[in-house]
Amino acid sequence: MDRRDFLKISGLATAGMAIGCSPDRDNTTDSGTENSNQMEYRTNPRNGDRVSLLGYGCMRWPMIRNGRSSVIDQDAVNELVDYAMSHGINYYDTSPAYLQGQSEKAAGAALSRYPRESYFLATKLSNFGNQSPEASIQMYQDSFTELQTDYIDYYLLHGIGRGGKAAFDQRYVDNGMIDFLRKERESGRIRNLGFSFHGASNEFDLFMEMYDKGELMWDFVQIEMNYIDWKHADGVQNVNADYLYEQLDKRELPIVIMEPLLGGRLATVPENIATQFKERDPDKSIASWAFRFCGSYPRVLTTLSGMTGMDPLIDNIKTFTGFKPLSKEELNFLEHVAVQMTEYPTINCTNCKYCMPCPWGIDIPGIFQHYNTSVTEGTYAQSREQKDYNRLKRIYLASYEHAIPTVRQADHCITCGECLSHCPQSIRIPQELKRIADYVEKLKQDTL
Repeated sequence: MDRRDFLKISGLATAGMAIGCSPDRDNTTDSGTENSNQMEYRTNPRNGDRVSLLGYGCMRWPMIRNGRSSVIDQDAVNELVDYAMSHGINYYDTSPAYLQGQSEKAAGAALSRYPRESYFLATKLSNFGNQSPEASIQMYQDSFTELQTDYIDYYLLHGIGRGGKAAFDQRYVDNGMIDFLRKERESGRIRNLGFSFHGASNEFDLFMEMYDKGELMWDFVQIEMNYIDWKHADGVQNVNADYLYEQLDKRELPIVIMEPLLGGRLATVPENIATQFKERDPDKSIASWAFRFCGSYPRVLTTLSGMTGMDPLIDNIKTFTGFKPLSKEELNFLEHVAVQMTEYPTINCTNCKYCMPCPWGIDIPGIFQHYNTSVTEGTYAQSREQKDYNRLKRIYLASYEHAIPTVRQADHCITCGECLSHCPQSIRIPQELKRIADYVEKLKQDTL
């Protein structure tokens, strides 16, 4: 008997424990005490699903070179999934858009070796390029094939928000997809229907209003949340996560968290901030603070992490085993850290690679990640008057040449703007590439 049939028989659609609306309330957890040696779980109050508080984000599977392209290392994925499953991770989130369309197939190959009822699958309708009903339905059906399943536990409309109702209607209403997906949910092929959000508060309010009126019945929502975005969301249109959480909590909608590490920037922080973390708890990783922040909010069902290798997987499992929510004092400390982090001139890139492939071959996320790493690690040359300027200049130029092939560097951008509509963070990508290209040229000419 699969999970779908079991739920129908047992009537768990209305079961589950209530989740409070503030980090001070008791979490809906199943692992026992904070000293437990088991993974922390949350119970979905809408259907009784017992979901691991740490979820596996499949956007960053390990890759290997295959000629001029990169392919997913399936053996490595299998090893990671085996370790995750054996340590209690049971929620896996993917998309047809991840890793140039390879992510779903790799997830399906790894997970299909386990009983279907032992894990929850989440994927998305990522019809950014072609919104026709034929293409959208084909994408939906292909997900079942790639994931080797006959039902999807958590299905999302991918990245709604940008463009408001007009964009939403184009992708999901005018082509009949929202009605199609409702019927699929009624049939049991979709167990929960929700959306992932990137946008401004007025756009989010629109979808909440549609929910309140009964026009759209969401079962869960996926948002970007971390201790920076909680009150200091960056980008042109991004809304603070505390507002998103408040609105969803008020409606008792389960929340899935994406980007808890803000593309890795909350795992590798500037040295002076890292020192503050280590002074407080030298035995805990810096990343663990960010994950504990997300898990401290009881409406959160699971927190996704794109664990590319075994080291972050082991560390994250350690954080969510015998999970300990943050105290009020620790939350205040993270807000203090967040204020400090906003003072660094980083680019709000989460390395999602939605902007890729660039039609002109520019390695957009690679350029931004190299720049951000240089800023946070203190190898960013700021002016000729700076102490160790010459050394820092050499380090940046050498590492830039090593990290980014010449033909893929920022100065080759022709500002076509093709990338702009794909960026969930609303980064002004051509302008930022030009800024970095100008910075590199000034370093080369020694005119900074």
